[in-house]
Order: sequence, then C-alpha cells, then structure tokens
Amino acid sequence: MNSEQLQNVGKGPNTSSTTVVLAEDHAIVRSGLRTLIERQADFRVIGEASNGIDAVHMTEKLAPDILLLDLSMAGLHGLDVARHLMHRQVKTRIIVLSMHLNEDYIRQAFQANVYAYVPKDCEFTILAAAMVAVVSGNHYLPPSISDVLVSAYATGSMVKVPNSYDALTDREREVLQLIADGLKNAEMSKRLFISCRTVESHRASLMRKLKLKNEAEIVRYAVEKGLLIYKLSPPTELK
Repeated sequence: MNSEQLQNVGKGPNTSSTTVVLAEDHAIVRSGLRTLIERQADFRVIGEASNGIDAVHMTEKLAPDILLLDLSMAGLHGLDVARHLMHRQVKTRIIVLSMHLNEDYIRQAFQANVYAYVPKDCEFTILAAAMVAVVSGNHYLPPSISDVLVSAYATGSMVKVPNSYDALTDREREVLQLIADGLKNAEMSKRLFISCRTVESHRASLMRKLKLKNEAEIVRYAVEKGLLIYKLSPPTELK
C-alpha cells in the first residue's frame, strides 16, 4: 500500500460505528464515496485501496464490516478479490459497486459470497440502502438489477456452459491478471513472493486450461473477461 492509500486508515472518532473499506481505482471516486458514506450515521471509512491486491491485504488486516468493491481494478479483478476472501473465510461482507450489469457478473458475484450488487450510476440512496441491508445480514439487489436477472431467467440465458476460467486456481488468476497488466516473470515473482520457476509453472498451467498459445492471446482473453482496462490516451488538443 502506498502513502495515499494508508493516510486515512483507521481514522475516525467513533469506534463502535460500522467500518468500511473502499476498493476503487479512481481516487476522485473514492474521495466522493468517502464523503457521502461518512455523512451517514454509524458508518466510518477506515481504509482505501486502489487495486485488487491491496483490497485483499487491507481487508484481511483491518477486518472491516463492509468492503465496497469495484470489479474492474488492476492487480486482481474484483470477482477474484471476493473469491479469495470467501476461501479465506473472511467475515467482511462485500458490496459490489460496478458498471458491469450483465447477469453473468452478478451470478459470479453472489457465488463468491457477495451480499449486494449495486450499479455505479445509481443514486447514493440506493448504495446507502444496500449498506444498511448488508449490516443486518441481508442480501440486496436494487430493482434495476433485479430486472436484469428476471429477464435472463425469462429468456433462458441463465443456463451456462462450464467456464474454463472457473477451473483456474486463485494463484493462476493472480498470474493471469499480472500478465495482462504487463508484468514479467521476475516482477510477478517479487509481487507474489514466489519463485520465478513457480510463476512459470502457473503460467503454463493457466495457458493449458484456457487453451491459450502466447502472451498476446492471454491479453486478448483478459480484455474479453473484463480483467484489463486500457488507460485512455490524452485528448488531442483542439486547434
């Protein structure tokens, strides 16, 4: 975690309030969410993470009541953050805040023990309602997403063929994400605290499972899965 992410960790006068960690890659969005959340009675933001790996580490370290989680982050996709925390039996309840509203993402999120799924373009009152519901131990879906699921069931599109991505281990997913982010084996070895030989083994295994032949196909696959976000080029100056 860098100084920006750690500067506000643990701050707040009311230690009995519901604690929240924000995992979102845009600093301005985190700042706005923090302001809105802390205006609510009994909610306190105790940490901010700008990528998926930091979201995992911060959640495990701080054990917040709620993790507000964006799906599309560098380092580790939000769904894999949720899966990792579920496998580690972390008691933090997760609320996904995402622009991805297709039923496959929603289905995978709830399979990974997510408690609420909220669209990014919603009014804050929707997110506040989700937080209140989750604190009470309930699951929450706003009407806009419920309609997506009802439509999927009605058309039969909820019936899915087996997904090869589901066959990957947590470590293989981490390696896949880091390859897509442009890291070399030595860099992944340092980031994941494993040997280069182990990185190579995970790379070979995930390529075999996904039937990918080279790094270009890995990146293309990551884009199709929503694991990789291209940064926008600077706007062309108007003459």
